[in-house]
Amino acid sequence: MSMNLVTLLYLIASVCFIQALKGLSHPTTSIRGNVFGMAGMTIAVLTTGALILKLAGGQALGLGYVLGGLVVGGGIGTVMAQRVEMTKMPELVAFMHSMIGLAAVCIAVAAVVEPHAFGIAPRYQPIPGGNRIELALGCFIGAVTFSGSVIAFGKLSGKYKFRLFQGAPVTFAGQHWLNLVLGLAAVFFIFGFWHSQSSMDFLLVALLGFVLGVLLIIPIGGADMPVVVSMLNSYSGWAAAGIGFSLNNSMLIIAGSLVGSSGAILSYIMCKAMNRSFFNVILGGFGAEGATTAGAAQQRNVKSGSADDAAFILGNAESVIIVPGYGLAVARAQHAVKELAQKLIEKGVTVRYAIHPVAGRMPGHMNVLLAEAEVPYDQVHEMEDINAEFGQTDVAIILGANDVVNPAALQKGSPIFGMPILEAYKARTVIVNKRSMAAGYAGLDNELFYMDKTMMVFGDAKKVVEDMVKAVE
Repeated sequence: MSMNLVTLLYLIASVCFIQALKGLSHPTTSIRGNVFGMAGMTIAVLTTGALILKLAGGQALGLGYVLGGLVVGGGIGTVMAQRVEMTKMPELVAFMHSMIGLAAVCIAVAAVVEPHAFGIAPRYQPIPGGNRIELALGCFIGAVTFSGSVIAFGKLSGKYKFRLFQGAPVTFAGQHWLNLVLGLAAVFFIFGFWHSQSSMDFLLVALLGFVLGVLLIIPIGGADMPVVVSMLNSYSGWAAAGIGFSLNNSMLIIAGSLVGSSGAILSYIMCKAMNRSFFNVILGGFGAEGATTAGAAQQRNVKSGSADDAAFILGNAESVIIVPGYGLAVARAQHAVKELAQKLIEKGVTVRYAIHPVAGRMPGHMNVLLAEAEVPYDQVHEMEDINAEFGQTDVAIILGANDVVNPAALQKGSPIFGMPILEAYKARTVIVNKRSMAAGYAGLDNELFYMDKTMMVFGDAKKVVEDMVKAVE
């Protein structure tokens, strides 16, 4: 295979990746986007395998390693994808990011140890200065991505007793100064590796990356993990791009740049939706702050009702807005909600869905769940489009959402002050389904639950909605 053909195939794969991102920007084109992504990756992997075979002098051993990796990695990925629940998807994404970061570190180490095998420099000759910088940066960013993603995985999972894996922020005096010192030290050793190609300098760069990845993520609370996962996604892309420059691999450069830039843009959008500072995300400088505890919330009186009461209110309304949240996802109630909405529409009720950018555990979480239940796309509205409609809506029914409808975001001094929310509190009547009065990720009490217009319906979302479906006449 000639290098011209390799370059052409890599270009085709890159175009497929670009089309994949474009397709994934909207639910109606998401399937096409996934097809483009899979096609691009298949082309890239097969081309790389053929290139390895050529570099190995036509020996099948090199290609055998590639095929073996494909079989093992593909098999593990297939099993994980089949077993993972939608509510556990963020943990899977964090795990995948950690693998990308570790791969970048391993490739960088291999390139430094045997640069001639990658075509970076002739045997026994020093690595060019520019390549040294690229390898050191790629290794450092990959190390930060790996260790940071491991911590994010533990925090999202919530199953481990290890303190660093718990959702509460881990902070200590002088934390930011320590991060600054470690960052400057990494820059110093990157410069040292560029100057002398010292293996010790390179090793210290990698170690500092692993340590800094942990320290950047531990002060961030569970409520902000979706933003962190998105930012780590961006880091993994930049790590791949850095390694791509060193290996003179256009495919890695383009794919890494696409992942890095799209992840950064998504992180910015999420920060805006949560009223967070983008630079604080990058520097690991934000986390959950002190707030009203869930225990205090349980001591206040609320107006509660049954599924039959809620069904009566919904059946007599002219317009209803459904606000899905994480509780709906956990209960897998999307199909029951679709059935409830269909019954209300048959009665002449106008039904719409309101989606907050960070509802659930990851961006687009609620959109995917509703699409799984085949909810018509024209009924699903983003926050910017639907907020103005709450004031003219008879009933807003909130299913397992908390922070994204919390009016505390309007109060100065609140930890979530300034965060854009779905303005469900403006509806004439509000129905809230939750398992209990426990606080959301931000740990804040929600004044919406105590309003005179609000009725709480406690219980599993799927069971409650199914009972509503039966009760709607």
